[in-house]
Amino acid sequence: MLVVGDDVGLPYGISDVELLNWIEKEGYILVSRNRRTLPQHLRNHLNAGAHVPGIFLLRRQFSVNEVIEDLILIWELSSLEEWQDQIEYLPL
Repeated sequence: MLVVGDDVGLPYGISDVELLNWIEKEGYILVSRNRRTLPQHLRNHLNAGAHVPGIFLLRRQFSVNEVIEDLILIWELSSLEEWQDQIEYLPL
């Protein structure tokens, strides 16, 4: 797991476009609170022929426990390919 702003992760302030390019290149699924701009940038990314391993956006009202439980279930019961180029809102 990497966090934007960590020493080994991506810098704070990275643009959505750069972030989408990075997760595509590195094969990371993204978990984000950015419901405002990320969906449109993903549409542009996909329309340009690019891909992403998947994106999970956090709903406004959520508990950390619910999100963690959902992520564990997703990890246990699905394959990476199922989330390719998809946005899903958590908790489910």
